[in-house]
This record gives sequence, C-alpha cells and structure tokens, in this order.
Amino acid sequence: MLKRGFWCECWTEDLAEQQRPALLASFDAYSAPQADRWVSVALRTISPALDADASDEAWEWLYEDRIETRRALLRAEPCTVSVTHANTRITWTIRPALFLPLAHRQGAELLACANGFKYRSTE
Repeated sequence: MLKRGFWCECWTEDLAEQQRPALLASFDAYSAPQADRWVSVALRTISPALDADASDEAWEWLYEDRIETRRALLRAEPCTVSVTHANTRITWTIRPALFLPLAHRQGAELLACANGFKYRSTE
C-alpha cells in the first residue's frame, strides 16, 4: 500500500563558485507538521552561527512565513525555504511524495536458493 508524505531535502550552494548545489541532508516526513518541523529544527539549530541577515531571514520564516508553508503542505503543494549566509545559500525543499513499503527480512524466510550463496572475503 502506498503511503502519502513529503520528501524533504536540504541543499547548500556556494554563490561565489560556479558549482552545482550539494545535497546536505534528506528526510522522509509522513505529515505536513513533521515536514515543516524538520526545517524549523534545522533553522533554530543553525541560527546562532548565521550572520545577522541570514539569522533575520531564518527567524522571519519561523515566526511569520512558517504558517504559510504549513498551509501549502496541507494542500499538497511543494515548498522551499532559503537563507543566505555570506556566500552560501541553504535551501530546504519539501515535496509531496508517495512512499512504497519495503520488504523486511525480519520475520520472513529467505528463498531456499539464498542458502546456496556463501560469503567470500575479497582480501
């Protein structure tokens, strides 16, 4: 059965260099509150280390724009939150997603042929 949720990512980009943004972290959230809380916790955690402008951006989202993000997520709309510290832009993206359940080995028997494979060291 498919489960609805949100795929969250945090990207960093060096604005002084001509390089692609780098994926810093990702998170699978199963509700709008869980998704925006992931961004909220990250912003609160890094805000003391940000310069004054970036800190202001972070707290503006936390106190004023977060509710709009939550409303958009409840409508299943993608959202982006960004702050720029010196030459680094940090961007969190949240997109609606459908998650597929994965098969777990716990409590399940492997096929008989699985026992025919033996671990061999490559050293």
